[in-house]
Amino acid sequence: MLNQQIRSLRLSRKMSQVELAKLLNVSKQSVSNWENDNILPSIEMLVKLAGVFSVTTDFLLGLESGSSLDVTGLSDEAVAHLRLLIDDLRRQ
Repeated sequence: MLNQQIRSLRLSRKMSQVELAKLLNVSKQSVSNWENDNILPSIEMLVKLAGVFSVTTDFLLGLESGSSLDVTGLSDEAVAHLRLLIDDLRRQ
């Protein structure tokens, strides 16, 4: 499950394994091994992955079905605009 989440999130952002590896300061082989379910990322790396993809660690582990959006630092007005945009996208 975790391997599929990592691959899916990476591909949804049109990111290569090399690009993800650079963001996390690991080798491309590490990313490949995670995605092929050969090894599991460390807890520290799981937290970093969640940060890169703006999701929770629970989401990565399949314990939570939704994703979250970090709106820290945005005004109430900006958050309201984002909510409207999300609602519009759901209706499409």
